[in-house]
Order: sequence, then C-alpha cells, then structure tokens
Amino acid sequence: MKPNKRSRISHDNISPTVESNFDHLPDELVVSILASLSSSANTPADLAGAMMTDRRFRQLAHSKLVLKKASMGCLAVRAKNWSEAADRFLQRCADAGNLEASYILGMIRFYCARSRRTGAALIVSAANGGHLEAIFSLAVIQFNGSGVSKQDRDLTLGAGLCARAARLGHVDATRELGHCLLDGYGVTSAPINGRLLLQRAKQRDAENERQQASLGTLHQKTHHANTFLSEWFSQTPEARNAAHCSDKSPIEEIGDMRLCSNALCGRQETRLHEFRRCSACASAYYCSRACQAADWKMGHRTSCMPRNQEINPHGNQNHVQEGQPE
Repeated sequence: MKPNKRSRISHDNISPTVESNFDHLPDELVVSILASLSSSANTPADLAGAMMTDRRFRQLAHSKLVLKKASMGCLAVRAKNWSEAADRFLQRCADAGNLEASYILGMIRFYCARSRRTGAALIVSAANGGHLEAIFSLAVIQFNGSGVSKQDRDLTLGAGLCARAARLGHVDATRELGHCLLDGYGVTSAPINGRLLLQRAKQRDAENERQQASLGTLHQKTHHANTFLSEWFSQTPEARNAAHCSDKSPIEEIGDMRLCSNALCGRQETRLHEFRRCSACASAYYCSRACQAADWKMGHRTSCMPRNQEINPHGNQNHVQEGQPE
C-alpha cells in the first residue's frame, strides 16, 4: 500500500533524539546500509527518500561505494523527468565506477543531447569495464559511422567489437557477427562460421524465451537506455528542449532523421540516410541487422511487402530476416 503524503518521512519531522541516534552511528555502517539500499532500489525515489531522512544520509549517500553500487532501478530516470540534476547524479555514479550509469548517460548524451564526444567517451568507459550492451553499442556506432561521416565508418573495428561481445555471450552481437561473416562485412568472408553463429543466436533466443515463459514474463526485456531513447524521441521537440539543460542552446531539430524501426531500440540517425533499409519493402530502417531480426519477429514479417512483386511473386518474405538491409 502506498503511503500518503502526510506519512512520508521528512527531515523536519525527525525528533532531535532520533537524529542524535543517527549521529552516533559509524560512517562505515551508514555507508554500508545506503550501499545495500542503492544496489536493491527499484526506483530513483528509493535512494532519494533515504537521503532526505537525515543530514548525514544526504552527505554519505554521495560516497563512491553507494554510487558505484546503484542498481538499474535506481538509475532508471524517465525521459519526461530528465533534468540537470538527473544528469549530475548519473555523472557522479559514472565517476564512482558504475558501469550502468556510464552506459546510460553515454547513450543519452550521444543520441539525445547530441554531445557525441562526451557520450562516446562514457560508452567506451563502460565497454572497457566489460559492459556487454556498451560493447555492442560501440559496434553499431562503428558500423554506421554514427556522429561522423559515412566515410569514417570502421567496419573492421565494428566486427571486432561484435566478436568480443559475442564471446561474452551477447546474443545480438552473435547474430550481427554471423551476418558479417556471411557477407564479408568488416571481416574475411566465412559463410560456414557465419551460419553457425546465426544458429547459436537462434538457440539462445529460444532458451531465453523458455526461461521467460517459466518465470511468467513473456515480454522481451529492454535495457533502460533504449527505453529512455524511445521515450525521448516520442516527445515533442518543445518537450525535449524543455528537458535539455536550460543553460545550453536548444537542440536543433533536423528533419527526416529516422528512428530505428525496431520499437525496442530507440536509436535515431545522427545524419541523414545513416540507417540501412529493408531490401524488400524499403519502408523500414534499421541501425543494425540484429534490430532487423528482432523487428521481423515482432511483426515486420506480416507487413513487409516487396516493392516489386516480381521479386517475390509467391509472397514468401523469409529472406528478409536473414538478408542484409540496403
């Protein structure tokens, strides 16, 4: 049951006796308690509420141990609530060594605030710490040349990052690397190995679906960074600029920048015609072939209509799932 506003604890309502009891607790014990809370928090408000309980809590909650252990739920700021304070909090967590905070803030700055350099640096920091989503996101950036020109793409580096994430068990990276090996995209063509990797990714997807079904969760898990991007770009330009740091110039809206057609991705092009399109219908655009495969499963297979019926006169569109976008 949710507590009402009157029952919430505030610093003004704490008696001097209770406050003095807090003052007698060793700092190490308080930090340990707060670190345990931050690591299990379901929402940012959980830690914020504890910080408002006592003056020392406010001070000690900013210790590196507490910020480093902050959970995904504690870091999950909604796009509509984005502010300078949220940016500073995630930055402090990232500085404390929190890989999730580095990745989330990096994605927000790179794609939403268009601070490409600082955003990329944060994503790299998370990737260097072994964060799988960060490693794969760097691969997508390299494949697309995101934030730079098309000529500055580094396909070899992108394939290398995919290989690193795939070795660590990242399913989308495994699928992406399989297509690279099939097509000789950034690597030497090796169709047999490519098909083996695609089969491995398919098996892992099936295992994940069985696990979700056994737990009663049939929906696909989405990283908070992708959720934030989807929410951010679904807002009006006015709302996005209102959430942007007030002391900075407004974000310039550039027309015709497409979103990845995978609804769970949220990435937007950083330049015109950056994403590749479905080679059959030419109406869907993807930041990666992993997103194309995910969107195919979620429903694109039923809406994909070839531009020229002579290409596929029998209506069989299975080739799109394994094909490469243009």
